[in-house]
Amino acid sequence: SQWLGMGRRLYAEDTTFREAIDRCDEAMRRHTDWSLRELLKAPEQQPRWNDIDVIQPTLFAMQVALAAVWRSFGLEPHAVVGHSMGEVAAAHVAGALSLEDAARIICERSKLLRRVSGQGAMAVVDLSREQAEAELRGLEDRIAIAVSNGPRSTVLSGDRAALEEVLERLQKREVFCRWVKVDVASHSPQMDPLRPELLERMAAIRPTASAVPLYSTVTGAPIDGRELGASYWVRNLRQPVLFADAVQRLIQDGNVL
Repeated sequence: SQWLGMGRRLYAEDTTFREAIDRCDEAMRRHTDWSLRELLKAPEQQPRWNDIDVIQPTLFAMQVALAAVWRSFGLEPHAVVGHSMGEVAAAHVAGALSLEDAARIICERSKLLRRVSGQGAMAVVDLSREQAEAELRGLEDRIAIAVSNGPRSTVLSGDRAALEEVLERLQKREVFCRWVKVDVASHSPQMDPLRPELLERMAAIRPTASAVPLYSTVTGAPIDGRELGASYWVRNLRQPVLFADAVQRLIQDGNVL
């Protein structure tokens, strides 16, 4: 989802976007050893550009800054939903997290993920969540349902060797499968060892009631912003992303374009 030069023109030409990026950079610098502004302005791809502890905070800042731009045009959200790491920006945009707390979550979360970089894999398969669960029976300690994106779009996550076995079996039945270009198995058993430290690093988070209705992709339903404490962000990393459920609930509640 990222590319060299991402956000560069907006940063140069749009005051709202630039000021939002600068605020994110200031908040994130308390948790990083690199500068978002310097990264965006770099003429060539930097060595750490694709490192998970750099790209996830960068994408978070893009999301926050783009939301600020839309609001500068007078476009206010009636509801907000985020996908996986995108829930951090969504919670801030909805008013449930301060920028400082949101920056802490995304930076500390991604730094912990770097520890397990290269140890896992993810793949999208053309199966319902229930069908995918049936394919994973007996492998639950190695692979998990990571994301439910739609009626027939599910992401699997976990041990690469085990995933290869499952995908080979599915491809023989002509089920569409595609590897996701990541080397971290988010929302899988590989996240379990990170739980205690993530909980500790999130202890200072102080969420508040959101100003805009917020839909959780951890629960697939509306959520009170005050519930977004440390334990929620552990669940956000480990449990499946129930995006399809959250979108369905959004529609049921009358949130349509």
